[in-house]
Amino acid sequence: MSNTTSSRSLVTLMLAASLASTIGGLPFNTLPVLLGSLADSFALPAEQVGLLGSICFAGYLLGTLGAPIWMNRLNWRWLTAISAVATASCFAISSQVQAVQALYLVWAAIGFFASTMTCLGMRILVELPHKERAFGVRQGVELSVTALALFALPPLVIAHYKYPGAALALAALVAVLGLSAWGVPSHPLRTDNPGAQTASGGQGRLPAASWAALAVFWLFLVGNIGLWAFLERIGVALKVASTEMGVVFAVLKLLGSVAAFFVAALGARVAAGTAWALTLAGLACGLGLLASAQGFLPYAAGAWLWEFAFTCGCVLQTAHIARSDTNGRAVVLVPAAFALASMVGPGLAGRLMGAQGHMPVLWLALASSVVPVVALSLRPRQRMVQHAA
Repeated sequence: MSNTTSSRSLVTLMLAASLASTIGGLPFNTLPVLLGSLADSFALPAEQVGLLGSICFAGYLLGTLGAPIWMNRLNWRWLTAISAVATASCFAISSQVQAVQALYLVWAAIGFFASTMTCLGMRILVELPHKERAFGVRQGVELSVTALALFALPPLVIAHYKYPGAALALAALVAVLGLSAWGVPSHPLRTDNPGAQTASGGQGRLPAASWAALAVFWLFLVGNIGLWAFLERIGVALKVASTEMGVVFAVLKLLGSVAAFFVAALGARVAAGTAWALTLAGLACGLGLLASAQGFLPYAAGAWLWEFAFTCGCVLQTAHIARSDTNGRAVVLVPAAFALASMVGPGLAGRLMGAQGHMPVLWLALASSVVPVVALSLRPRQRMVQHAA
């Protein structure tokens, strides 16, 4: 790293980038309770609820595709501040909307502006050493903040003020998180790094291994994000009270942050095969508990175990994608893969749940969870074929 970067406190830098990225993660991390409150406030069927989630992440995808073009051409502190103000304003506007059609437009705008924050956080952290540690800290901070929001939203806000109250509360939270702009660097950290040019759309093709890793990540996300979008609705079907729901989602995201920090501390010291076997086992056990749940305790246990394993999987794959391209271009596409999966997952899960209940959604999540393990098992075979050729 350059002298400028080495003199900067890495802890402060990671924290600022993580807090900025937290704004980008709020639409996804609060998705179940927001969609649930929208369903209750507007009496929406499951298919329309899923469509709202997909539209939000269509805007998110648009933002992620454009971010590499302007990311390195703008002042990052101003970009953070403007995006935070725009995201908070969109949440506030959505609290006053009455027509569902208008909600589609506002939610698309929320996704668009929030995506800039995610891309910026990823762009900063990709230049730091120890990829598992950097991305683990980012996700741990993001989920810790979200846990506090989810602890308060269902029992204290949504139970009394429905969706308008939740939207205003999130607008205030985004405004506070936007203060992290003062700790964000104003420009790329390393001008001597080739990735400083190529990560924003420079010359050179992305390696085939990076595209393959991104495709595997997308398949892993589709089914699990579909489940995440309707996790609150599954709890409602099981007669879980709003106060209990707040506990479920707050603890869920705290466990997610523990999982992220756990992977960050563990780093690359565990073999990929072992890490993914444990991740898949956790996902399968969590989904099994959700499938057989008859009340609060098994529902909560299943949701918590699933979240812990899902977060581990996300951090492991993000680190793998970052290593697949030394120029740092591939990791900038991680939010785009996330957004594309978030467009497909909720809509697909809404159709499945609307027709047959939540069991097909759980099977979809399990099928997606198996994909990285299958890809990992094929990787050595692919290398042998390449060497033979």
